[in-house]
Amino acid sequence: MLKTSKNLCLSSEVLQSQEMGLPIVALESAVITHGLPHPENLNLALDMEKAVRAEGAVPATIALIKGTVRAGLEEAEIRMLAEAAHTRKISLRDLGIAVAQELSGGTTVATSIFAAEVAGIKVFATGGIGGVHRNAAFDVSADLPQLGRSQVVVVCAGAKAILDLPATLEYLETQGVPVVGYQTDEFPAFYSRSSGLHVDIKADSAEDVAEIARAHWDLGLKSAILVVVPPPAEDAMSLEVVEKAIASALQEANKQGIHGAAITPFLLGRVSELSSGESLKTNLSLLLNNGRVAAKIAKRLAG
Repeated sequence: MLKTSKNLCLSSEVLQSQEMGLPIVALESAVITHGLPHPENLNLALDMEKAVRAEGAVPATIALIKGTVRAGLEEAEIRMLAEAAHTRKISLRDLGIAVAQELSGGTTVATSIFAAEVAGIKVFATGGIGGVHRNAAFDVSADLPQLGRSQVVVVCAGAKAILDLPATLEYLETQGVPVVGYQTDEFPAFYSRSSGLHVDIKADSAEDVAEIARAHWDLGLKSAILVVVPPPAEDAMSLEVVEKAIASALQEANKQGIHGAAITPFLLGRVSELSSGESLKTNLSLLLNNGRVAAKIAKRLAG
């Protein structure tokens, strides 16, 4: 690792790639520490990096390691995060605390976007962003305001299906975040390719996305470009099946009094159980697909 500031380190590969003008894709790590069970989390993290490399870009997995934000991890560090019994999930509010206490943990979408921008990385890939929660309009993910203030292309499969998707899109509009459908006119519902909601513009290629991003930022606008990619058709779930599982999981959460930071992992876990593992299969598939699309966009931006 080569230190570039007091609390931020870029790997030598990432730093050298920046100096050479090579395409780089930032990746989050909360999906490793809190999003998936072991060993799926480890396999996914390594496969995501391979998928980005296969498309000709350099992966830069972002995480907090002993109080330092790292952009670009060694395999041993990824394994440590994947296998650790207790690590902190690092959202923006936790970042200063975790740095001061020299903690290790997985960075959320919001924190990863923040770190990517500070590190000079223009493209980031994840599964689904956070958003406005159902039946709790005051409960808004930190991902949304951060998208409104970071000049990064964020590639995802929409917002997590357990959220209020129409309200999330309204919030993105308020934040000035363009929602670009990658080869689709419709906002995907994470596990499902269809939601019935429209995007702001359809982009047929990575070059189209790059042109939109350049124009947006050249105007002086400070927000991210949100690129939504439907999950691969062969692994996507029907919206009806997903909604039935979510409704059941929400009822269980209400009965058990689960709320706050605990609600998202509980709902995702129950949806996976209620769908007999189909949602986990879809999640893994869309993550890899998003990594490949992000690499293509990073190549166009670098070019």
